[in-house]
Amino acid sequence: MTAQLAIEGLSVVFREDDEVRPLLEDISLTLRRGEILGLVGESGSGKSLLCRAVMGLLPSKKLQVTAGAVALDGQALDLSQMQGVRGRRIGMIFQNPTSHLDPVMRIGGQISEGLIHHKGMTAAAAKTEAVALLAQVGFADPARAFGGFSHQFSGGMRQRAMIAVALACDPEILIADEPTTALDVTIQAQILRLLMELRDRRGLSIILITHDLGVVAQTCDRIAVMREGRVVEQGEKRALLAAPQHPYTRALIASHPSVATAGDHLPPDRDHQPVFELKGLEVRFPLGGGLLRKRRALRAVKEVSLRIWPGETVGIVGESGSGKSTLARAMLGLTPITSGQVLFEGSDLAADRTATLRRLRSGAAMVFQDPFNSLNPRMTVGETLAEVLRTQGETPEDRIQPRIGELLDMVGLDRSFASRRPRSLSGGQCQRAGIARALAVNPRVILADECVAALDVTIQAQIVDLFRQLTATSGLTLIFIAHDLAIVRNLCERVVVMHHGEVVEDGPSSRVFARPERAYTAALIAAIPDIDPDRPINGGTPTPNTEELAT
Repeated sequence: MTAQLAIEGLSVVFREDDEVRPLLEDISLTLRRGEILGLVGESGSGKSLLCRAVMGLLPSKKLQVTAGAVALDGQALDLSQMQGVRGRRIGMIFQNPTSHLDPVMRIGGQISEGLIHHKGMTAAAAKTEAVALLAQVGFADPARAFGGFSHQFSGGMRQRAMIAVALACDPEILIADEPTTALDVTIQAQILRLLMELRDRRGLSIILITHDLGVVAQTCDRIAVMREGRVVEQGEKRALLAAPQHPYTRALIASHPSVATAGDHLPPDRDHQPVFELKGLEVRFPLGGGLLRKRRALRAVKEVSLRIWPGETVGIVGESGSGKSTLARAMLGLTPITSGQVLFEGSDLAADRTATLRRLRSGAAMVFQDPFNSLNPRMTVGETLAEVLRTQGETPEDRIQPRIGELLDMVGLDRSFASRRPRSLSGGQCQRAGIARALAVNPRVILADECVAALDVTIQAQIVDLFRQLTATSGLTLIFIAHDLAIVRNLCERVVVMHHGEVVEDGPSSRVFARPERAYTAALIAAIPDIDPDRPINGGTPTPNTEELAT
């Protein structure tokens, strides 16, 4: 079959003064008509840069295409003059729709803009077409959504809106750059099914950029694996997944949570009091109101009662908005409690807040989702750790530097990292530094809030192994918040499932994953991406469209 898009020998370099650094080297790929090509590899491998080079969207003038050619239907493209092709023949959707949708422009206007510019439509005709597009991508009330702003939609619906923007000019090829990385497994399944339906309905060809082999296994026809600016392996997905030739491809497959094996855990200590005990915990947030309108409140956490025992590894799972992070912040005293009790080692946060907070600050620590934004960019890793140790006050001044070295050893970072700042670290290294900061207070419990959500599968596996070692060797209690159930299944001995602020299921991971009691839990489990090309997305179970415009 003739290639619809052909990339031949494409090379890109970074050039500044006398420095020339290769970023892409001799990339050759083809995309056939109606095909979904999965482009996989870890962060920094060059996946997104390759597609931006093809689109003529290199992010800096210091980046230059030095060799290679791109042809569309056999006709060579001038990469410096992509205005007539970009959007019209090749569309692109990005990983973070919040950053790429105009926050002060209505969704409908952003779709209409392309229709008016590329197709010469009138405003009225563009609105009719835009409403039809919003219906195609799954908005239940497209006319209402047309007048909404991006902040009024959930993450999954913002991604649908961005797909509608990309489809506005009937492109022949769609490039999807990590479109589901930060989404829940159920929402991810919706977006992936939508892309496949659009391919079948419109005859689209799609390049799907991802670091998750489970995603490409269930959606793509062929796979190309990139590492350090090169394509190291490519081929039909079943052949490649069954018999990978390159060591890096084999490492990617081995790192995927669906094929990982769970480690051993110390049994929880139920002979003593729980580390945390929650009794009828409720957290509400005001939604406005005033003299003429009744005040309303969002019940983010509803009557939650839990006990977490010393040495346990507990996974708290659920979709975005289910109350997971709010629950964790309430447990640490970072979010006010509306009613109920939070007891930390027997001390009541509501009845004796000052004393309980003091115990929490020394006995519990949190690891955050975004490793870069959770570390001070002006401080080195060593300075950050030293600040925590001095604030804690239990480490003598002459022991601070040796203790920093010990903490870096514990998280698998070389001691030379003490002199480095966050901007010089990879995502995985930055997250390890965040874990070292949490360990600096000698905590008895760590709350990890979506701390591997945005990391590559190989880095995810390293962080999970680190947590497994820490819990197995030190008896640390771990509360692991995630929407990725595959990781929770492999790391945690117990799982708590939340939905709309309530705990809907709680039990041993082995039982919950094998025999879920609630349909919601079963739907979450069915949506876990698996490296099985014959397994349908979301287990073949349709996921309800739970979105709409916020009121």
